[in-house]
Amino acid sequence: MKTMLCACEDVTLAEVRRAWAEGHRDLESVKRFTGFGTGGCQGRSCITLVVRELLRLGATPAEIEPFTPRPPTGPVSLGALAAIDPDGLPLDPGVPLPAPRPPSGADPRPRAEPLPERAGTVIIGGGIMGLALASELGARGHGDVLVLERAYLNAGASGRNGGGVRAQWSTPTMIRLARRSIDLCASFATDMGVNVWFRRGGYLFLAPTAEQVARIERNAVLHRAHGMRTRILSPRQALEVVPELDPGRFLAASWNPDDGVVFPWPFLWGYARRAEERGAKVRTWTTVTGFETSGKRITAVVTDRGRVACDLVVNAAGAWSREVAALAGVSLPNRPTRHEILVTEALKPWLGPLVSVLGNGLYLSQDGRGEIVGGMGDPDEPEGIEHGSTLRFLVRFARAATEILPVLAGQKVLRQWAGCYDVTPDNNPLLGPAGFDNFHQMSGFVGHGFMMAPAVAELYADWLAGRGKDEIFERFDVHRFDRGPVHREDFIIG
Repeated sequence: MKTMLCACEDVTLAEVRRAWAEGHRDLESVKRFTGFGTGGCQGRSCITLVVRELLRLGATPAEIEPFTPRPPTGPVSLGALAAIDPDGLPLDPGVPLPAPRPPSGADPRPRAEPLPERAGTVIIGGGIMGLALASELGARGHGDVLVLERAYLNAGASGRNGGGVRAQWSTPTMIRLARRSIDLCASFATDMGVNVWFRRGGYLFLAPTAEQVARIERNAVLHRAHGMRTRILSPRQALEVVPELDPGRFLAASWNPDDGVVFPWPFLWGYARRAEERGAKVRTWTTVTGFETSGKRITAVVTDRGRVACDLVVNAAGAWSREVAALAGVSLPNRPTRHEILVTEALKPWLGPLVSVLGNGLYLSQDGRGEIVGGMGDPDEPEGIEHGSTLRFLVRFARAATEILPVLAGQKVLRQWAGCYDVTPDNNPLLGPAGFDNFHQMSGFVGHGFMMAPAVAELYADWLAGRGKDEIFERFDVHRFDRGPVHREDFIIG
């Protein structure tokens, strides 16, 4: 017999207890692990029940302090939002979320496992990149790995993205990486024992201008040369894929049915669990504050919880990677920018692929629960780590979404949030050593790090384990900008 705590998301008492047993004590981390509070009631009917159980299990008052519901505070239709004039809306920090804080307030982490005095490899950043690399290193017999995360797992971009995985890119290298990642996503549930709700609904890119049509046509030639099933569709043909589209809003479309989406949170938990099974130690609520060096090598990582001697350091801190590198006196060219996202109420399944409009960055898909999940970048967004939610985004997204899919006008927005892209000058990642021989970079993936992580982690682990160095580590090395012109990846959305 099940005791239900969150009816919207089918979260049971047993699942909350399992989250606690696996070390998730603060309310936000438990929410990320179980999904409670993300349904239609936004936690109003379940948060008290979850808090009561956490207190019974031994949580402190600081650990059960309620998280702030993500705006809007009540369901609002996309049609109503689209009627607002976006020109008068400011580009501002928006409604903030509480800053991630360690559980138990003034006496942080009294029950946390201590840091080891030494680790063969220290990975800074407990997102999808760092945890996938830790797992892959363990699979190659290098389990002496310590992963350091400044907040809870899924607190950063890995837990804030739309979950899209696609192979429609503009270079052979990116296509190769993406296709491998998609294959790994398809087998993840079997390999890792965690259901990530992978669904091959495809990606449908809509091209509103002649220039964008030429762009997708060039890419389609490349895709077919690499064995992909990408097709260029007329508006009428695109309606066979998504009948609800307004065919007057685009000239052609690029369609690959093998692309798909996953649910990000369990993807991360799967890698974390497998990394620990293979010998890695994952420590949350641990902030890197500096490094100890000797000549051209880093000898120790210094944190707010102590010092860890090491042989190798990997900077996989995403939007914070530039800050981390600066602690070692290393300058990186990547910069963080906010990208907002939303989810609507659930409807019966009707949208098969992820739909994206080239030019304005709109993307949206329907998840396994029937919700529409989508985002849209803002060209005026300033540089910086910002996670506030804005009305400006809601209005811009609503206008763009209801123009291309008028049926969405009546769809109500339940919540919105934001994450950060980690942007480089050429929209390609930063890989390999920088500043010190043993200070490796694994960042700068813009908005596609989540979908590239499985493949990149395999190749990086091969290199670090002495199994060969893939060409990506030459192509995407940190010093490429000093050598002359570089190819800029232009098939970026969001």
